[in-house]
Amino acid sequence: MRDGDGTQVWRLAAAVAGLALVTLAWQQVGVTNQATVATSYLLVVLVVAATSHLWVAVATSFVAMLSLNFFYLPPVGTFVIADPQNWLAAIAFLAVSLVASRLSAVARARADEALGRRDELARLFDLGRDVLLITESREALAVLARAIGRRFDLAFVAIAVPGEAGWAVFESGSPSLPLDRRDLDAAFASAQTSIDFDARSRTYAGHRVARVDGRDVRLVPLRAGTKAIGLLAAAGRPIEPGTLDALAGLAAIAIERAHLLAERQASELTRQSEQLKSALLASLGHDLRTPLTAIRVAAGNVDSTLLSPAERSDQRDVILAEVERLTRLFENILDMARIDAGAVETSARWTHPSEIVSAARAQVEHALRPHPVVATFEPDEPVRLDPRLTAAALAQILENAAHYTPIGQPIAVVARVTLDGLVLEVHDHGPGIPDEDLPHIFERFYRGSTARGRASGTGMGLSIVRGLLAVNGGRAWAENDAAGGARFTIAVPAEVRAAVEGPVVAS
Repeated sequence: MRDGDGTQVWRLAAAVAGLALVTLAWQQVGVTNQATVATSYLLVVLVVAATSHLWVAVATSFVAMLSLNFFYLPPVGTFVIADPQNWLAAIAFLAVSLVASRLSAVARARADEALGRRDELARLFDLGRDVLLITESREALAVLARAIGRRFDLAFVAIAVPGEAGWAVFESGSPSLPLDRRDLDAAFASAQTSIDFDARSRTYAGHRVARVDGRDVRLVPLRAGTKAIGLLAAAGRPIEPGTLDALAGLAAIAIERAHLLAERQASELTRQSEQLKSALLASLGHDLRTPLTAIRVAAGNVDSTLLSPAERSDQRDVILAEVERLTRLFENILDMARIDAGAVETSARWTHPSEIVSAARAQVEHALRPHPVVATFEPDEPVRLDPRLTAAALAQILENAAHYTPIGQPIAVVARVTLDGLVLEVHDHGPGIPDEDLPHIFERFYRGSTARGRASGTGMGLSIVRGLLAVNGGRAWAENDAAGGARFTIAVPAEVRAAVEGPVVAS
């Protein structure tokens, strides 16, 4: 039996019961007028035709005609019709019932077809919206296959795209069906040789049906304009060929959009790479020129007989300071290269916040010499994280604070151990951060409006902070302090061994 025949049998039984109830009612009331009874039977037939399949309505019509003959046409109580006029009445009743049933069934089928097309149109609209929401070009086809299967309730969907190494197939559905590459080759070759449009089925040429693991899989060409670019394979509930063609058209648009997204992403990466190279060269040219000039002048002064021993010692200090500055610059370049290459390794161990702060201060000691550093630990309890990367990130922020804090003014460091990990705050006494610079302060090579007039700074430091912390799952942000200056905060997830106690202050 076809799907739904069991329900239709029950409806036929209900129709026969309805005719029996009408007959019993007229018998109880004493109505014997044949026209009245025929009209009542005809109403039952029309109700059945409007709610059931055609064969149920036809069967009901025959039962109604037999009931009319048996109970109301003489001789009553038999299926014999004696009067020729009654033959005409019975035939006319049956004809009217059948025609009414047919018309009602056609109207019902048309209504069901209209509802089905409305649903398919809604599914296509939803799929079009899904296509517009796909922004990741690398996984676009796999996401598209899943969206088609979900929107159209298909058991299996595959998007097959030809390439130099063969077919790339992106599937959705369970279980997976192993598509025969020969079927794909034949369907694709047929789609390339003909683009005829069948107006009756509202489809283009190239539709095929392949038998895979005992299931019919429909293969539909994916066309970008008139060019075939792949195949859509679908198995499951039946879908009209015209709808399949529209579905394949949307899939082709999605594929072309994914290609455009990939090309645009590659173009954007190339443009950014060129910008970064230009910015890096400009920054390095600027930052290398100053220390190299200072080293050359100081090196010449060291052997000068015109300078006192104390002055020559000062010149040697200048050389050492500028060498440290150059060393720091090249370390920043190496850190940035490691971050870009994903080569930053982590090694977590138990350590105290005071050890991290001390290591960070030692890395930028030359920059912190003109500033007293006051460190507060709330508390100085051990945490488990990567101290090397955390200290390197903190060192960059301390060096940045030293650049903007007037000589002699202190820099405050607050380390807090919370249930979520370690939080480090650096407060400086500089001019603060302009509001327009705050959203961009951690971008690579970005130098705020207050830094552009300074003699040094490549704009790499804070970007390195963000990269190093990202490896540990941490983050950093900046804000202006109400008391003046800027406040940079680092938050690093970590295991905590002890409960929080009172603060410890170190200078």
